[in-house]
Amino acid sequence: MSSAHGNHRQQLQLEAHAHRMRLGPSEPERVLWQALRCCQLGVQFRRQVVVHGFIVDFLAPSARLVVEVDGAHHTRQRGADKRRDRALAAAGLSVLRLPAQLVLGNRQLAVQLVTHALQR
Repeated sequence: MSSAHGNHRQQLQLEAHAHRMRLGPSEPERVLWQALRCCQLGVQFRRQVVVHGFIVDFLAPSARLVVEVDGAHHTRQRGADKRRDRALAAAGLSVLRLPAQLVLGNRQLAVQLVTHALQR
């Protein structure tokens, strides 16, 4: 199998997985999506989209901003998250990580943080 064929196959697998994730968002993702959808913050966001080989929770393409909602499992994968953030930054994207508990406990503050990140 050629490298190009393998990359295409991997891309298709990631896109299929992202689609499944869109169908069953976590509660914090669902809560934040209600505030981000339909250009409510002045830019279009997409959710669970493949970007440079990663599935990101939310992407504002025009602002080159990725928003990740980090649940408890992210405390065990900080190293992987940092490598991912560096790869996305190398591709010209800013990454904002929001703790899931913040999104659930104070949605208004979470949205303010996203708004601030959009203004950078």
